[in-house]
Amino acid sequence: MATLADSFLADLDELSDNEADVIDEENLDVDQMEEDGDLADIEALNYDDLDNVSKLQKSRRYIDIMQKVEDALEKESDVTNKGVVLEDEPEYQLIVDCNALSVDIENEIVIIHNFIRDKYRLKFPELESLVHHPIDYARVVKKIGNEIDLTLVDLEGLLPSAIIMVVSVTASTTSGKPLPEDVLQKTVEACDRALALDSAKKKVLDFVESRMGYIAPNLSAVVGSAVAAKLMGTAGGLSSLAKMPACNVQLLGAKRKNLAGFSTATSQFHVGYIEQTELFQSTPPSLRMRACRLLAAKSTLAARVDSINGDPVGKTGRSLREEIRKKIEKWQEPPPAKQPRPLPVPDSEPKKKRGGRRLRKMKERYAITDMRKLANRMQFGIPEESSLGDGLGEGYGMLGQAGSGKLRVSVGQSKLAAKVAKKFKEKSYGSSGATSGLTSSLAFTPVQGIELSNPQALANQLGSGTQSTYFSDTGTFSKIKRT
Repeated sequence: MATLADSFLADLDELSDNEADVIDEENLDVDQMEEDGDLADIEALNYDDLDNVSKLQKSRRYIDIMQKVEDALEKESDVTNKGVVLEDEPEYQLIVDCNALSVDIENEIVIIHNFIRDKYRLKFPELESLVHHPIDYARVVKKIGNEIDLTLVDLEGLLPSAIIMVVSVTASTTSGKPLPEDVLQKTVEACDRALALDSAKKKVLDFVESRMGYIAPNLSAVVGSAVAAKLMGTAGGLSSLAKMPACNVQLLGAKRKNLAGFSTATSQFHVGYIEQTELFQSTPPSLRMRACRLLAAKSTLAARVDSINGDPVGKTGRSLREEIRKKIEKWQEPPPAKQPRPLPVPDSEPKKKRGGRRLRKMKERYAITDMRKLANRMQFGIPEESSLGDGLGEGYGMLGQAGSGKLRVSVGQSKLAAKVAKKFKEKSYGSSGATSGLTSSLAFTPVQGIELSNPQALANQLGSGTQSTYFSDTGTFSKIKRT
Protein backbone atom coordinates (compact mmCIF):
# COMPACT_ATOMS: atom_id res chain seq x y z
CA MET A 1 0.00 0.00 0.00
CA ALA A 2 1.38 3.37 -1.01
CA THR A 3 2.16 5.83 1.71
CA LEU A 4 1.09 9.45 1.86
CA ALA A 5 4.55 10.61 0.79
CA ASP A 6 4.41 8.47 -2.34
CA SER A 7 1.04 9.93 -3.36
CA PHE A 8 2.38 13.47 -2.96
CA LEU A 9 5.37 12.66 -5.19
CA ALA A 10 3.07 11.26 -7.89
CA ASP A 11 0.99 14.44 -7.83
CA LEU A 12 4.14 16.55 -8.21
CA ASP A 13 5.21 14.53 -11.29
CA GLU A 14 1.83 15.06 -12.98
CA LEU A 15 2.01 18.80 -12.31
CA SER A 16 5.50 19.01 -13.87
CA ASP A 17 4.31 17.16 -16.97
CA ASN A 18 1.38 19.53 -17.43
CA GLU A 19 3.65 22.54 -17.04
CA ALA A 20 5.97 21.15 -19.79
CA ASP A 21 3.02 20.74 -22.15
CA VAL A 22 1.91 24.28 -21.45
CA ILE A 23 5.41 25.60 -22.16
CA ASP A 24 5.56 23.70 -25.47
CA GLU A 25 2.22 25.12 -26.59
CA GLU A 26 3.39 28.62 -25.68
CA ASN A 27 6.56 28.12 -27.73
CA LEU A 28 4.49 26.96 -30.73
CA ASP A 29 2.27 30.01 -30.43
CA VAL A 30 5.32 32.25 -30.31
CA ASP A 31 6.76 30.60 -33.42
CA GLN A 32 3.47 31.03 -35.27
CA MET A 33 3.34 34.66 -34.25
CA GLU A 34 6.89 35.16 -35.52
CA GLU A 35 5.98 33.51 -38.86
CA ASP A 36 2.92 35.71 -39.15
CA GLY A 37 5.14 38.66 -38.43
CA ASP A 38 7.51 37.60 -41.21
CA LEU A 39 4.62 37.30 -43.67
CA ALA A 40 3.44 40.71 -42.64
CA ASP A 41 6.94 42.03 -43.23
CA ILE A 42 6.99 40.43 -46.69
CA GLU A 43 3.66 41.98 -47.55
CA ALA A 44 4.88 45.34 -46.31
CA LEU A 45 8.09 44.78 -48.29
CA ASN A 46 6.18 44.09 -51.50
CA TYR A 47 3.68 46.90 -51.34
CA ASP A 48 4.87 49.70 -49.09
CA ASP A 49 8.66 50.05 -48.89
CA LEU A 50 10.48 50.54 -52.19
CA ASP A 51 13.94 50.24 -50.62
CA ASN A 52 13.20 46.69 -49.49
CA VAL A 53 11.83 45.78 -52.91
CA SER A 54 14.65 47.28 -55.00
CA LYS A 55 18.10 46.70 -53.51
CA LEU A 56 20.31 46.58 -56.61
CA GLN A 57 21.20 50.26 -56.80
CA LYS A 58 22.49 50.26 -53.23
CA SER A 59 24.54 47.07 -53.61
CA ARG A 60 28.33 47.25 -53.59
CA ARG A 61 28.63 45.25 -56.81
CA TYR A 62 26.43 47.67 -58.74
CA ILE A 63 28.35 50.71 -57.48
CA ASP A 64 31.77 49.24 -58.27
CA ILE A 65 30.88 48.10 -61.78
CA MET A 66 29.25 51.41 -62.68
CA GLN A 67 32.29 53.31 -61.37
CA LYS A 68 34.62 51.16 -63.52
CA VAL A 69 32.40 51.65 -66.56
CA GLU A 70 32.38 55.42 -66.15
CA ASP A 71 36.16 55.49 -65.78
CA ALA A 72 36.60 53.28 -68.85
CA LEU A 73 34.28 55.47 -70.93
CA GLU A 74 36.17 58.63 -69.95
CA LYS A 75 39.48 57.28 -71.18
CA GLU A 76 39.86 55.62 -74.55
CA SER A 77 40.60 51.91 -74.64
CA ASP A 78 44.24 51.05 -75.31
CA VAL A 79 43.72 47.32 -75.22
CA THR A 80 45.24 45.49 -78.16
CA ASN A 81 44.96 41.82 -78.74
CA LYS A 82 48.54 40.58 -79.08
CA GLY A 83 48.12 36.89 -78.62
CA VAL A 84 46.76 37.31 -75.07
CA VAL A 85 43.77 35.19 -74.14
CA LEU A 86 40.75 37.44 -73.69
CA GLU A 87 39.67 35.74 -70.48
CA ASP A 88 42.91 36.85 -68.78
CA GLU A 89 42.41 40.53 -69.54
CA PRO A 90 40.85 42.65 -66.78
CA GLU A 91 38.74 44.63 -69.24
CA TYR A 92 37.23 41.45 -70.63
CA GLN A 93 36.27 40.46 -67.10
CA LEU A 94 34.66 43.85 -66.73
CA ILE A 95 32.69 43.28 -69.93
CA VAL A 96 31.49 39.91 -68.62
CA ASP A 97 30.45 41.60 -65.37
CA CYS A 98 28.65 44.28 -67.36
CA ASN A 99 26.70 41.63 -69.27
CA ALA A 100 25.65 39.98 -66.01
CA LEU A 101 24.77 43.36 -64.52
CA SER A 102 22.60 44.27 -67.51
CA VAL A 103 20.54 41.13 -66.92
CA ASP A 104 20.17 42.04 -63.24
CA ILE A 105 19.12 45.56 -64.20
CA GLU A 106 16.44 44.10 -66.49
CA ASN A 107 15.06 41.98 -63.64
CA GLU A 108 15.16 44.95 -61.26
CA ILE A 109 13.22 47.08 -63.73
CA VAL A 110 10.54 44.39 -63.93
CA ILE A 111 10.25 44.32 -60.10
CA ILE A 112 9.92 48.11 -59.93
CA HIS A 113 7.40 48.01 -62.77
CA ASN A 114 5.22 45.62 -60.76
CA PHE A 115 5.50 47.97 -57.76
CA ILE A 116 4.43 50.98 -59.85
CA ARG A 117 1.60 49.03 -61.45
CA ASP A 118 0.20 47.89 -58.10
CA LYS A 119 0.24 51.43 -56.74
CA TYR A 120 -1.08 53.22 -59.81
CA ARG A 121 -3.82 50.65 -60.51
CA LEU A 122 -6.12 52.58 -58.16
CA LYS A 123 -5.77 55.70 -60.31
CA PHE A 124 -5.75 54.29 -63.86
CA PRO A 125 -6.34 50.49 -63.97
CA GLU A 126 -6.57 50.34 -67.79
CA LEU A 127 -3.14 51.88 -68.40
CA GLU A 128 -1.21 48.65 -67.85
CA SER A 129 -3.12 46.95 -70.68
CA LEU A 130 -2.42 49.85 -73.05
CA VAL A 131 1.28 50.47 -72.30
CA HIS A 132 3.22 47.21 -71.90
CA HIS A 133 6.86 48.31 -71.81
CA PRO A 134 8.04 49.01 -68.23
CA ILE A 135 10.07 52.13 -69.07
CA ASP A 136 7.28 53.63 -71.19
CA TYR A 137 4.82 52.84 -68.42
CA ALA A 138 7.03 54.58 -65.82
CA ARG A 139 7.41 57.67 -68.01
CA VAL A 140 3.66 57.92 -68.63
CA VAL A 141 2.82 57.46 -64.94
CA LYS A 142 5.32 60.13 -63.93
CA LYS A 143 3.92 62.49 -66.58
CA ILE A 144 0.24 61.96 -65.71
CA GLY A 145 0.50 61.87 -61.92
CA ASN A 146 -2.91 62.62 -60.36
CA GLU A 147 -4.23 64.53 -63.36
CA ILE A 148 -7.83 63.63 -64.23
CA ASP A 149 -8.09 65.36 -67.62
CA LEU A 150 -5.44 63.88 -69.91
CA THR A 151 -6.03 66.54 -72.53
CA LEU A 152 -3.94 68.81 -70.30
CA VAL A 153 -1.04 66.30 -70.29
CA ASP A 154 1.37 66.31 -73.23
CA LEU A 155 2.36 62.70 -73.95
CA GLU A 156 3.93 63.55 -77.30
CA GLY A 157 7.30 61.83 -77.64
CA LEU A 158 6.57 59.25 -74.93
CA LEU A 159 4.09 57.10 -76.88
CA PRO A 160 2.97 56.73 -80.51
CA SER A 161 0.15 59.00 -81.58
CA ALA A 162 -2.31 56.11 -81.93
CA ILE A 163 -1.64 54.89 -78.38
CA ILE A 164 -1.89 58.46 -77.04
CA MET A 165 -5.38 58.77 -78.54
CA VAL A 166 -6.49 55.45 -77.04
CA VAL A 167 -5.06 56.36 -73.61
CA SER A 168 -6.85 59.74 -73.65
CA VAL A 169 -10.19 58.18 -74.58
CA THR A 170 -9.82 55.43 -71.98
CA ALA A 171 -8.85 57.90 -69.24
CA SER A 172 -12.08 59.84 -69.79
CA THR A 173 -14.14 56.75 -68.91
CA THR A 174 -11.92 55.16 -66.25
CA SER A 175 -13.24 54.17 -62.83
CA GLY A 176 -10.04 55.10 -60.96
CA LYS A 177 -9.72 57.68 -58.24
CA PRO A 178 -6.85 60.08 -57.42
CA LEU A 179 -4.08 58.61 -55.27
CA PRO A 180 -3.22 59.86 -51.78
CA GLU A 181 -0.22 62.13 -51.56
CA ASP A 182 2.09 59.60 -49.89
CA VAL A 183 1.21 56.82 -52.34
CA LEU A 184 1.73 59.17 -55.28
CA GLN A 185 5.12 60.18 -53.92
CA LYS A 186 6.23 56.54 -53.62
CA THR A 187 5.00 55.86 -57.15
CA VAL A 188 6.91 58.83 -58.63
CA GLU A 189 10.02 57.79 -56.71
CA ALA A 190 9.74 54.27 -58.15
CA CYS A 191 9.39 55.78 -61.65
CA ASP A 192 12.58 57.81 -61.12
CA ARG A 193 14.41 54.72 -59.95
CA ALA A 194 13.29 52.70 -62.99
CA LEU A 195 14.40 55.49 -65.34
CA ALA A 196 17.77 55.69 -63.55
CA LEU A 197 18.27 51.96 -63.95
CA ASP A 198 17.41 52.25 -67.64
CA SER A 199 20.01 55.00 -68.14
CA ALA A 200 22.59 52.89 -66.27
CA LYS A 201 21.81 49.97 -68.54
CA LYS A 202 22.33 52.16 -71.61
CA LYS A 203 25.67 53.30 -70.21
CA VAL A 204 26.74 49.69 -69.67
CA LEU A 205 25.70 48.78 -73.21
CA ASP A 206 27.63 51.76 -74.60
CA PHE A 207 30.74 50.54 -72.84
CA VAL A 208 30.28 46.99 -74.12
CA GLU A 209 29.62 48.36 -77.62
CA SER A 210 32.88 50.30 -77.61
CA ARG A 211 34.78 47.12 -76.76
CA MET A 212 32.96 44.79 -79.16
CA GLY A 213 35.58 45.28 -81.86
CA TYR A 214 37.99 42.86 -80.18
CA ILE A 215 35.61 40.95 -77.88
CA ALA A 216 33.33 39.77 -80.72
CA PRO A 217 34.76 41.03 -84.04
CA ASN A 218 32.84 38.60 -86.23
CA LEU A 219 29.47 39.27 -84.59
CA SER A 220 30.11 43.02 -84.82
CA ALA A 221 30.93 42.65 -88.53
CA VAL A 222 27.59 40.91 -89.18
CA VAL A 223 25.11 43.00 -87.19
CA GLY A 224 27.13 46.01 -86.03
CA SER A 225 28.67 46.88 -82.67
CA ALA A 226 25.49 48.37 -81.15
CA VAL A 227 23.27 45.42 -81.96
CA ALA A 228 26.00 42.95 -80.96
CA ALA A 229 26.31 44.60 -77.54
CA LYS A 230 22.54 44.47 -77.03
CA LEU A 231 22.38 40.83 -78.06
CA MET A 232 25.21 39.91 -75.71
CA GLY A 233 23.71 41.92 -72.85
CA THR A 234 20.28 40.36 -73.24
CA ALA A 235 21.62 36.82 -73.67
CA GLY A 236 23.91 37.13 -70.66
CA GLY A 237 27.30 37.01 -72.33
CA LEU A 238 29.00 35.78 -75.46
CA SER A 239 29.07 32.14 -74.37
CA SER A 240 25.34 32.18 -73.61
CA LEU A 241 24.64 33.79 -76.98
CA ALA A 242 26.73 31.14 -78.74
CA LYS A 243 24.70 28.33 -77.12
CA MET A 244 21.39 29.90 -78.08
CA PRO A 245 19.53 28.68 -81.22
CA ALA A 246 18.94 31.09 -84.07
CA CYS A 247 15.16 31.17 -83.56
CA ASN A 248 15.70 32.57 -80.04
CA VAL A 249 18.36 35.04 -81.18
CA GLN A 250 15.78 36.45 -83.58
CA LEU A 251 13.47 37.26 -80.64
CA LEU A 252 16.06 38.85 -78.34
CA GLY A 253 14.82 42.34 -77.47
CA ALA A 254 11.34 41.84 -78.98
CA LYS A 255 8.64 43.98 -77.39
CA ARG A 256 5.01 43.13 -76.99
CA LYS A 257 3.20 45.37 -79.46
CA ASN A 258 -0.23 46.79 -78.77
CA LEU A 259 -1.81 48.15 -81.93
CA ALA A 260 -5.08 49.10 -80.17
CA GLY A 261 -7.21 47.79 -83.00
CA PHE A 262 -5.19 49.30 -85.83
CA SER A 263 -3.94 47.43 -88.87
CA THR A 264 -1.21 44.81 -88.49
CA ALA A 265 -0.18 45.02 -92.16
CA THR A 266 2.92 47.16 -91.59
CA SER A 267 3.91 45.89 -88.12
CA GLN A 268 6.80 43.50 -87.70
CA PHE A 269 6.20 40.77 -85.14
CA HIS A 270 8.73 38.23 -83.85
CA VAL A 271 11.61 40.63 -84.44
CA GLY A 272 13.97 41.93 -81.75
CA TYR A 273 17.26 43.82 -81.92
CA ILE A 274 17.89 42.32 -85.37
CA GLU A 275 15.57 44.91 -86.91
CA GLN A 276 18.01 47.67 -85.91
CA THR A 277 20.72 46.37 -88.22
CA GLU A 278 21.61 48.16 -91.43
CA LEU A 279 20.94 45.11 -93.60
CA PHE A 280 17.44 44.69 -92.18
CA GLN A 281 16.51 48.35 -92.67
CA SER A 282 17.77 48.39 -96.27
CA THR A 283 15.70 45.33 -97.18
CA PRO A 284 12.24 45.85 -98.79
CA PRO A 285 9.34 45.23 -96.36
CA SER A 286 8.17 42.15 -98.22
CA LEU A 287 11.52 40.41 -97.66
CA ARG A 288 12.32 41.58 -94.12
CA MET A 289 11.14 38.45 -92.32
CA ARG A 290 13.35 36.28 -94.53
CA ALA A 291 16.25 38.67 -93.97
CA CYS A 292 15.63 38.57 -90.20
CA ARG A 293 15.81 34.77 -90.11
CA LEU A 294 18.97 34.83 -92.23
CA LEU A 295 20.61 37.47 -90.00
CA ALA A 296 19.76 35.51 -86.84
CA ALA A 297 21.28 32.33 -88.28
CA LYS A 298 24.50 34.02 -89.39
CA SER A 299 24.77 35.96 -86.12
CA THR A 300 24.65 32.69 -84.21
CA LEU A 301 27.46 31.29 -86.34
CA ALA A 302 29.55 34.43 -85.83
CA ALA A 303 28.96 34.32 -82.05
CA ARG A 304 30.12 30.70 -81.94
CA VAL A 305 33.29 31.62 -83.81
CA ASP A 306 33.94 34.50 -81.38
CA SER A 307 33.23 32.37 -78.30
CA ILE A 308 36.24 30.16 -79.08
CA ASN A 309 38.31 33.09 -80.37
CA GLY A 310 38.43 31.40 -83.78
CA ASP A 311 38.98 34.50 -85.93
CA PRO A 312 40.26 37.57 -84.01
CA VAL A 313 40.61 39.57 -87.24
CA GLY A 314 36.90 39.30 -88.10
CA LYS A 315 37.33 37.90 -91.62
CA THR A 316 34.65 35.27 -91.03
CA GLY A 317 32.15 37.91 -89.98
CA ARG A 318 32.82 40.04 -93.05
CA SER A 319 32.39 37.03 -95.34
CA LEU A 320 29.09 36.18 -93.63
CA ARG A 321 27.89 39.74 -94.06
CA GLU A 322 28.81 39.69 -97.76
CA GLU A 323 26.95 36.40 -98.15
CA ILE A 324 23.84 37.91 -96.54
CA ARG A 325 24.02 40.95 -98.79
CA LYS A 326 24.33 38.85 -101.94
CA LYS A 327 21.37 36.69 -100.94
CA ILE A 328 19.16 39.72 -100.31
CA GLU A 329 20.16 41.16 -103.68
CA LYS A 330 19.39 37.82 -105.31
CA TRP A 331 15.91 37.84 -103.77
CA GLN A 332 15.24 41.27 -105.27
CA GLU A 333 16.18 40.30 -108.82
CA PRO A 334 13.23 39.97 -111.20
CA PRO A 335 12.50 36.52 -112.55
CA PRO A 336 14.15 35.66 -115.87
CA ALA A 337 12.18 36.67 -118.94
CA LYS A 338 10.35 33.91 -120.74
CA GLN A 339 12.30 33.05 -123.86
CA PRO A 340 10.32 32.67 -127.12
CA ARG A 341 10.06 29.04 -128.06
CA PRO A 342 11.72 28.46 -131.45
CA LEU A 343 9.90 26.62 -134.21
CA PRO A 344 10.96 23.05 -134.87
CA VAL A 345 13.41 22.45 -137.70
CA PRO A 346 11.45 21.46 -140.82
CA ASP A 347 12.12 17.96 -142.08
CA SER A 348 13.71 17.78 -145.50
CA GLU A 349 12.38 14.28 -146.16
CA PRO A 350 8.71 13.87 -146.97
CA LYS A 351 6.63 12.44 -144.19
CA LYS A 352 5.14 8.99 -144.61
CA LYS A 353 1.41 9.58 -144.86
CA ARG A 354 -1.23 6.94 -145.37
CA GLY A 355 -3.00 7.19 -148.69
CA GLY A 356 -5.41 5.27 -150.85
CA ARG A 357 -9.11 4.81 -151.38
CA ARG A 358 -9.85 3.99 -147.73
CA LEU A 359 -8.20 7.18 -146.45
CA ARG A 360 -9.96 9.29 -149.07
CA LYS A 361 -13.31 7.79 -148.07
CA MET A 362 -12.60 8.53 -144.39
CA LYS A 363 -11.62 12.13 -145.14
CA GLU A 364 -14.73 12.60 -147.24
CA ARG A 365 -16.90 11.11 -144.49
CA TYR A 366 -15.57 13.46 -141.79
CA ALA A 367 -15.07 16.50 -143.98
CA ILE A 368 -16.75 19.77 -142.96
CA THR A 369 -20.03 20.31 -144.73
CA ASP A 370 -21.26 23.43 -146.49
CA MET A 371 -23.86 23.91 -143.77
CA ARG A 372 -21.22 23.98 -141.07
CA LYS A 373 -19.13 26.36 -143.17
CA LEU A 374 -22.03 28.78 -143.38
CA ALA A 375 -22.70 28.45 -139.63
CA ASN A 376 -19.09 29.35 -138.92
CA ARG A 377 -19.18 32.39 -141.17
CA MET A 378 -20.70 35.82 -140.48
CA GLN A 379 -21.71 38.53 -142.89
CA PHE A 380 -20.58 42.07 -142.17
CA GLY A 381 -23.33 44.37 -140.91
CA ILE A 382 -26.03 41.71 -140.64
CA PRO A 383 -26.78 40.11 -137.22
CA GLU A 384 -26.85 36.37 -137.09
CA GLU A 385 -29.77 34.30 -135.90
CA SER A 386 -29.44 32.21 -132.75
CA SER A 387 -31.19 29.25 -131.22
CA LEU A 388 -32.67 31.22 -128.29
CA GLY A 389 -33.00 34.60 -129.97
CA ASP A 390 -31.48 37.99 -129.08
CA GLY A 391 -27.98 36.63 -129.55
CA LEU A 392 -28.45 33.90 -126.93
CA GLY A 393 -27.69 30.25 -127.49
CA GLU A 394 -25.89 28.82 -130.49
CA GLY A 395 -25.43 31.20 -133.40
CA TYR A 396 -26.36 30.18 -136.95
CA GLY A 397 -23.94 32.49 -138.77
CA MET A 398 -24.96 32.99 -142.40
CA LEU A 399 -27.55 30.21 -142.32
CA GLY A 400 -31.02 31.34 -143.36
CA GLN A 401 -29.92 34.71 -144.72
CA ALA A 402 -31.01 34.00 -148.30
CA GLY A 403 -34.15 36.14 -147.88
CA SER A 404 -36.95 33.70 -146.92
CA GLY A 405 -36.06 33.62 -143.23
CA LYS A 406 -35.84 29.82 -143.23
CA LEU A 407 -32.80 27.65 -142.93
CA ARG A 408 -32.17 26.66 -146.53
CA VAL A 409 -28.92 25.23 -147.71
CA SER A 410 -28.19 23.79 -151.11
CA VAL A 411 -26.47 20.59 -150.14
CA GLY A 412 -24.28 19.25 -152.87
CA GLN A 413 -24.10 15.49 -153.26
CA SER A 414 -20.74 14.04 -152.46
CA LYS A 415 -18.90 11.65 -154.70
CA LEU A 416 -19.26 8.82 -152.24
CA ALA A 417 -23.00 9.33 -151.96
CA ALA A 418 -23.31 9.49 -155.76
CA LYS A 419 -21.56 6.15 -156.15
CA VAL A 420 -23.74 4.52 -153.53
CA ALA A 421 -26.92 5.88 -155.17
CA LYS A 422 -25.83 4.64 -158.57
CA LYS A 423 -25.21 1.14 -157.32
CA PHE A 424 -28.55 1.13 -155.51
CA LYS A 425 -30.39 2.22 -158.66
CA GLU A 426 -28.76 -0.49 -160.75
CA LYS A 427 -29.76 -3.16 -158.28
CA SER A 428 -33.32 -1.90 -157.97
CA TYR A 429 -33.93 -1.64 -161.74
CA GLY A 430 -32.55 -5.06 -162.49
CA SER A 431 -34.66 -6.80 -159.86
CA SER A 432 -38.01 -5.50 -161.12
CA GLY A 433 -38.21 -8.13 -163.97
CA ALA A 434 -38.04 -11.15 -161.64
CA THR A 435 -41.14 -13.29 -161.05
CA SER A 436 -40.41 -14.11 -157.43
CA GLY A 437 -43.14 -13.24 -154.99
CA LEU A 438 -40.65 -11.55 -152.74
CA THR A 439 -39.83 -8.89 -155.33
CA SER A 440 -41.72 -5.68 -155.69
CA SER A 441 -43.72 -4.66 -158.70
CA LEU A 442 -42.39 -1.13 -158.42
CA ALA A 443 -39.72 -0.33 -160.95
CA PHE A 444 -37.31 2.58 -160.57
CA THR A 445 -36.54 4.05 -163.95
CA PRO A 446 -34.29 7.01 -164.60
CA VAL A 447 -36.92 8.60 -166.87
CA GLN A 448 -40.29 8.20 -165.16
CA GLY A 449 -39.11 7.56 -161.62
CA ILE A 450 -41.33 5.01 -159.87
CA GLU A 451 -43.37 2.83 -162.32
CA LEU A 452 -45.94 0.15 -161.49
CA SER A 453 -45.42 -2.80 -163.90
CA ASN A 454 -46.99 -6.25 -164.42
CA PRO A 455 -44.37 -8.99 -164.40
CA GLN A 456 -46.80 -11.50 -165.98
CA ALA A 457 -47.43 -9.28 -169.01
CA LEU A 458 -43.73 -8.98 -169.58
CA ALA A 459 -43.38 -12.74 -169.29
CA ASN A 460 -46.22 -13.34 -171.84
CA GLN A 461 -44.56 -10.93 -174.24
CA LEU A 462 -41.14 -12.53 -174.03
CA GLY A 463 -42.34 -16.11 -173.72
CA SER A 464 -40.62 -18.90 -171.91
CA GLY A 465 -39.26 -22.33 -172.73
CA THR A 466 -39.55 -23.29 -176.45
CA GLN A 467 -41.73 -20.33 -177.33
CA SER A 468 -40.22 -17.71 -179.51
CA THR A 469 -41.26 -14.94 -181.81
CA TYR A 470 -41.31 -17.30 -184.74
CA PHE A 471 -43.62 -19.98 -183.32
CA SER A 472 -46.89 -19.14 -181.65
CA ASP A 473 -50.05 -20.98 -180.56
CA THR A 474 -52.32 -18.50 -182.23
CA GLY A 475 -50.20 -17.77 -185.18
CA THR A 476 -50.60 -19.62 -188.60
CA PHE A 477 -48.32 -20.20 -191.49
CA SER A 478 -48.57 -17.77 -194.30
CA LYS A 479 -48.05 -18.74 -197.90
CA ILE A 480 -46.06 -16.44 -200.02
CA LYS A 481 -46.79 -16.49 -203.66
CA ARG A 482 -44.03 -16.14 -206.10
CA THR A 483 -44.50 -14.11 -209.13
